[in-house]
Amino acid sequence: MTDLSDALPAFPMTRPTPFDPPPGYAAVRDAGGLARVRLWDGRTAWLVTNYEQVRSLLGDPRISVDRRREGFPFPTPGREALERSGKTTFVGMDPPDHTRLRRVFTKYFAVKRIEALRPVVQRIVDDLVTDLLAAGPPADFVAALAGEVPARTICHVLGMPLADRARFQALDHERNTLTTSPENVIRATNEMLAYADELITRKQREPADDLVSRLVADQLGGDTISREELVAAVRLLITAGHETTTNMIGLGIATLLRHPEQLRELRADPSLVPAAVEELLRYISIFHISPTRVVVEPIDIAGQRLEAGDGGIAAVAGANRDDAAFPDAATFDLHREARHHVAFGYGVHQCLGQPLARVELQTVVETLGRRIPSLRFAGDPDALEIREYAFLSLAALPLTWDAAEGEGR
Repeated sequence: MTDLSDALPAFPMTRPTPFDPPPGYAAVRDAGGLARVRLWDGRTAWLVTNYEQVRSLLGDPRISVDRRREGFPFPTPGREALERSGKTTFVGMDPPDHTRLRRVFTKYFAVKRIEALRPVVQRIVDDLVTDLLAAGPPADFVAALAGEVPARTICHVLGMPLADRARFQALDHERNTLTTSPENVIRATNEMLAYADELITRKQREPADDLVSRLVADQLGGDTISREELVAAVRLLITAGHETTTNMIGLGIATLLRHPEQLRELRADPSLVPAAVEELLRYISIFHISPTRVVVEPIDIAGQRLEAGDGGIAAVAGANRDDAAFPDAATFDLHREARHHVAFGYGVHQCLGQPLARVELQTVVETLGRRIPSLRFAGDPDALEIREYAFLSLAALPLTWDAAEGEGR
């Protein structure tokens, strides 16, 4: 007997270039914004691609993020093994547990507190750019800059030795590569949890001026969060604090270089940088496997009844290219009002670390425009390789510049 799901499009969908969502997202959006897709295990889920419907799905309390619920749509075998292992963080919890734990961390990521880190991020970026200029062109900007800025920043924020960044980067790459076996995903996650536990223990013995030390002093031993929950949350902060921003920096630089007239305008007027970063976040939308949910109570979306137990996939990359929300959405336009994008998600599970990501992205864009104005591709930009990853990710970004570039800061 033929499985009818075999005739459905597979998810995750192929993204043929780093600069555009899968064509299937637009096809679904043009057909009403909702369609069945087939997962790796033959099960089906509802893919949502319209802006308003994505926000509706992510903001509806009848939708759950709890990976333990029956019908939850896992995009890969590794993700299912990981989430079924029971080592979830608050991002995989529904209220009231999500509310309780998120409240613990919200104050540490307040915009005012994160803005105080801007000079630290600036020093990190300046040091890396100085090293690049001293070494001379060409360089792989993924390895030399995009990976280093978030890693060094999160080491500073959490109070981790800088030498440890290669260890957690390698483990997180393994966790997030879509072809990693379930066994290796679990092993890498357990190693990261062990590292987080060791870090907490070290801060208990030797507190310093960093976020983990403050969490230990403020929260551990009270009745709000357990040590196991804190370990899981610190592991999340280590990985979420650098992986997505690494990918956004690389793809953001590449996108700006593909639009030289707008890049020249940005260099001439740095006040445009914050708006340009919002447009980059919208235009790129790096979440490849998208936020996934499961229906708890029946809901109606795009004229279709979704029943309890149905999986839902909110394609934020599709929503951010919806012309109804962003006129001429396929065009990159740094003058666009793009702040209402859903690149950080939507609703109660919206990304907690978005203020830090914005500071890092803005600092990189402004500094490169000022210090390396001749920056350009060292090769064919259409030949950039996408890694098979949970987030849209470049394997490398070969760039070059004039060797006589000034050292102005």
